Amino acid sequence: MCLHQLRGRFRPALPATIKGRALALVGALALVPLTTACGPGQDTGGGRPSQSSVPAAAAVAPAKVEVIADLTGCEPNIRVEATELREGICHTARGDFLITTFPEEKYKRTWLETARVYGGTYLVGTRWVVSAERKTLEPLRKKIGGDIRRLESLGSTGVGS
Repeated sequence: MCLHQLRGRFRPALPATIKGRALALVGALALVPLTTACGPGQDTGGGRPSQSSVPAAAAVAPAKVEVIADLTGCEPNIRVEATELREGICHTARGDFLITTFPEEKYKRTWLETARVYGGTYLVGTRWVVSAERKTLEPLRKKIGGDIRRLESLGSTGVGS
């Protein structure tokens, strides 16, 4: 028999526990729209939604460079377009900053580990990082959310520094 003739004849049977878990997962995912339809800050009476204390980026994260830049009031200059990340630089009166977005969280983690070599302060969100001086990051955090992280340089020993 050829390979194309075997296709469909051998289907491994899934254990009942895996089938049960899969069905439970599908059922739970089906309920997500129902549980998120009326979240905090939303008016169910058909009126205008109320303002929330959640930054705007939380509603769109993980975001594109352009979305984050728009929320911060800048027009980004895209300097890197790669499979693993996109980077855009912003020049504003508050300061310059670099927005980096990632298609998957694993790329962000790798990027942050690499950035540790250089040290610095970063604003980190869901599949995005903003690099800038701390004085620039504080106001940005209020607009787009995320956590400010200080990465210590791996090369600094404190001796003679």
